[in-house]
Amino acid sequence: MAGADAHDLADVSPTAWRLLRVAADFSQRDVEREVPNLQQAHVSMLEGGNRGLSADRRRELFALYAAELDDEQVAALVEHF
Repeated sequence: MAGADAHDLADVSPTAWRLLRVAADFSQRDVEREVPNLQQAHVSMLEGGNRGLSADRRRELFALYAAELDDEQVAALVEHF
């Protein structure tokens, strides 16, 4: 799996965050259940471009999504959206 180190997560667009989540087959509520202390509202704001998460939280979220996708899927979403 392509880790967060392979991508600059500060540059991942809100659209790419949403597409990563959907491609990994997570709803916002699923993410809330999987990542301690992360609320659906945080995911919604990140995907809407209204608020960023800390670097640690972005890495945690990215790892959750990337674990469900192959390297090519991750790269395509991050680089093209």
